[in-house]
Amino acid sequence: MTKVELIDQMAGEAGISKAAAAKALNSLLENIAKAIKGKGGKITLPGLGTFSKVARKARKGVNPATGEKITIKARNAVKFRAGKALKDAVA
Repeated sequence: MTKVELIDQMAGEAGISKAAAAKALNSLLENIAKAIKGKGGKITLPGLGTFSKVARKARKGVNPATGEKITIKARNAVKFRAGKALKDAVA
């Protein structure tokens, strides 16, 4: 499913315009990103799951094109852990 298809489905089920559904979805996505970026670095949505920020350490790697050894910098990444309701719905 694409974002456009999701917006269409949200608008149909909620009985709102596609523009309002798009605005709501974009707001949700922006607020999830803000919560993860913030101090706690975590947001839990019951029935869906938990998004959290994790720190990745610097590590050594290999450039596959040249075979040259490189150092991959430390960075933050996003981790998602599905909630029980989502796991049960998929299973």
